Amino acid sequence: MIFIKKTILTFSLLMTLYGHSQQLSKKTNITKKSGYSITPINIKNVKLTDAFWLPIIKKVQEKTIEYAIQKCEEEGRLDNFLIAGGKMEGTVKGQMPFDDTDVYKIIEGASNTLISEPNPKLEILLDSLIGIIKVGQEKDGYLTTWRTINPAKPPAPWVPVIVGKRWESLQISHELYNSGHLIEAAVVHYQATGKRNFLDIALKNADMLVQTFGDNPNQVQGVPGHQIVETGLINLYQITHNKAYLNLAKYYLDNRGNPKNHSLYGAYAQDDIPVIQQKEAVGHAVRAVYMYAGMTDIAAIENNKNYLDAVNKLWTNVVTKKMYITGGIGSKPEGEAFGENYELPNLTAYNETCAAIGDVYWNHRLHNLTGNSDYFDVIERSLYNGLISGLSLDGKKFFYPNALESDGIYKSNRGSCTRQSWFDCSCCPTNLIRFIPSIPGLIYSKSKDVLYVNLYASNTAKITLDKTDLTISQQTNYPWDGKVTLTVSPKKESEFTIKLRVPGWARNQVLPGDLYHYKSTASAKVTLAINGKRFGYSDANGYISITRKWKKGDLLKLDFPMEVKEVVTNTKVEGNRGKVALEYGPIVYAVEEIDNANHFDKITIDANDAFKVTKENDLLEGVNTIQTQKLKAIPYYSWSNRGVGKMKVWIDYKE
Repeated sequence: MIFIKKTILTFSLLMTLYGHSQQLSKKTNITKKSGYSITPINIKNVKLTDAFWLPIIKKVQEKTIEYAIQKCEEEGRLDNFLIAGGKMEGTVKGQMPFDDTDVYKIIEGASNTLISEPNPKLEILLDSLIGIIKVGQEKDGYLTTWRTINPAKPPAPWVPVIVGKRWESLQISHELYNSGHLIEAAVVHYQATGKRNFLDIALKNADMLVQTFGDNPNQVQGVPGHQIVETGLINLYQITHNKAYLNLAKYYLDNRGNPKNHSLYGAYAQDDIPVIQQKEAVGHAVRAVYMYAGMTDIAAIENNKNYLDAVNKLWTNVVTKKMYITGGIGSKPEGEAFGENYELPNLTAYNETCAAIGDVYWNHRLHNLTGNSDYFDVIERSLYNGLISGLSLDGKKFFYPNALESDGIYKSNRGSCTRQSWFDCSCCPTNLIRFIPSIPGLIYSKSKDVLYVNLYASNTAKITLDKTDLTISQQTNYPWDGKVTLTVSPKKESEFTIKLRVPGWARNQVLPGDLYHYKSTASAKVTLAINGKRFGYSDANGYISITRKWKKGDLLKLDFPMEVKEVVTNTKVEGNRGKVALEYGPIVYAVEEIDNANHFDKITIDANDAFKVTKENDLLEGVNTIQTQKLKAIPYYSWSNRGVGKMKVWIDYKE
């Protein structure tokens, strides 16, 4: 990574002033207390070699992180910590009361890259950033720079003037949101490096929250306006075993919708009724899925049936009535919110990138709790479609909303028809940085003597089950074709179970429920061979389960037959009536004006169309295209990388 000269000078000065944080660090063993029966395989044990995902992750590592640090420096995100700590003079810089979190998310994403691959220069850079953050922390642990600098003058005009006191406008001040991202990032940094420099800042902040909030007369009563502190505190509990953090997270969740605790914020912030009574996804979509993730943690850790029943109802509502074919959620620009059931417009679809990321976090937890592949069907659909669409192919432009249609005029992306280089509210670019390097940690998970293979991507992983250590490797060209070769090599011959996920699209299921279905059922069957012999199987919960004595070099060959599939929506979704969308494997396709310039508005699909799939290595960094005599379609995630123009996912169908 090439560092910005000005930034390096600032970092060097701070490292001199406040001491190289490496000197303060100590290596610590991490023991995790989760409550989940299934554990993801840590990304440090998964060496990714995949032709699809590795370039995307490297792009974030080599381009997007540096670019975002430069933007944070230009817009004063780093200066705010120094001003708050009295090491620089000035007023609050930036537009949002949560600008601090962009720095935290960059550190979290960069830390995830360190887990995968050590990088001493990057580690020193992060130490320097952490030194800057430490300057801005108040003595008791409080850390929200705009309020420390000038509590009477928030950076955003929609935040009311607050005179002096903390916590008085929790609905919109984002003080607890700032704490949440701080804690989440610090936990990941600690897991990546074993250093306590960032963790100690987070612990000091969390301890202050524990002292501050609660039902005692001398404590503040209230809940966050924007959720995420709950999962941060739970993650902190999982590595420290300090139950005070878990109890505070549950306090925040238990008191949503409780008018005796605070003046309610309403459905926009999921604060109209208690969380265990919620059964329809409403309000701001990002806030919602962060909250649902925290609720799932409580359900797992405390075996809490009321919480589990609520998250199950909410998940069913989202997936069967409020999810786009791309995995996107949150259809309304007004409030960045869920719409009514079946309210899924295309041109004005919001589908915030942050919401897709939060939805993956939530569904991963649900899988860890149950082992049901439906959750990975949602994850896979989001990953390959409505999540990575948020990042341009050059790694330096971003979609905040991810629309499913463009007329080349409506400025769907917060004032633009295409991806932007940054935003006044840049939560989505830094959330992509935070999330994308963690993707290898989704591929495998395990229980006592069971290995789950959840996603298909070329890699080699080292895994310890209850009775054996093993290496497993994948070779595949997924998602462009469905052939996967897995080599299993236990340290010693041993009996255990491997569960191979059969993706929903290969089981003729778009998503669970009746929101979408394929126009026709594919006849080709998924096949599996073990050491060259055909293996007969039945799948349970979407997995092929194989229990046997495994020996070094056992070879599994999976074939998920791919064909172009036409997707139809439930007729209750008005905008998609009489239309189909195209899929090939896990990829959703779109037609762009640049490929169909002469007849874009007249494109149709009919029953006689023959689809041709072609790998075009020189197009959009190498993609499969779908063509008929009337159209050419590209993967949805890659649209809008060739200028402004029309686009649509849903295409008129003629019987």
